[in-house]
Amino acid sequence: MELWIPLSIAAAFLQNIRSALQKYLKDALSDAGATFVRFGFGFPLAILYLFALQIWTEQPLPSPNLRFGIVLLTGGSAQIVATFLLVRLFSLRNFAVGTAYSKTEPLQAAVFGLVILGEGLPISGALAIATSTIGVCLISVARSEFSQKGLLSAFVGRPALIGLSSGALFGVSAVSYRAASLSLGGEGFLLPAAFTLACVTVFQTAIMTAYLFWWEPGQLTAVMKNWRPALWVGLVGVTASAGWFTAMTLQNAAYVRALGQVELIFTFMVSVFYFREHVNRLEIMGILAIMIGIAALILTP
Repeated sequence: MELWIPLSIAAAFLQNIRSALQKYLKDALSDAGATFVRFGFGFPLAILYLFALQIWTEQPLPSPNLRFGIVLLTGGSAQIVATFLLVRLFSLRNFAVGTAYSKTEPLQAAVFGLVILGEGLPISGALAIATSTIGVCLISVARSEFSQKGLLSAFVGRPALIGLSSGALFGVSAVSYRAASLSLGGEGFLLPAAFTLACVTVFQTAIMTAYLFWWEPGQLTAVMKNWRPALWVGLVGVTASAGWFTAMTLQNAAYVRALGQVELIFTFMVSVFYFREHVNRLEIMGILAIMIGIAALILTP
């Protein structure tokens, strides 16, 4: 089994835990405050991870260049807005379906990967991504009435538009991070991925701190009062990000994020067994489609 596969699955599992913790914090923090936690409590761990890898590999830190800076800032900014929109979704629909809307990301990442990096997909890979995306669409309409108005509302209503926008921005960030890591060159893949992760989390923390200071000053105090769960969000979040960044350095970002849709299976488990939310037949069919797409993706040469 190629290394990017277990890395993506592990990252998806950890990301699901982080999202659940962020939903818990949503009761005490604003959307921006809950978004800040992911970066503000994660960047010290990202830096420690980078220097631990440097000591272990005995290699010098990569030298950033102009391309690295441009794509890093693009990806970091896109991820901030995407995370904010995802947190906002939690207050509009239930935990499972809200997350599902953002999972159109792999399909959009495939398009951005072609435009930004010139990375095309074989037919088998495209079909696998399409199958899992169909599963996401089934989940997205599962709570809507089977009428023209109901189906239209499912895709152009406020939750859908926010979710699709979140997925697009996550797609941009995924492709940008792969581009940033690859632009560093050098030997190996661990150190470039860790260097990219450390740089982007520092940038995101600075941006979010400035935003909260000027526009929501009370949120910084609220974050500090909730430092215990926030610390767990940072720890789990940066560990998940390390998995994503490393996997995307090894493989096409669209493949990595498509495999990451396995998170929806974990999400439904949390939704049913922890949040006690109802799951209907269409949502189950959606999960099955996602599983078929993921299996086909793993088997794609």
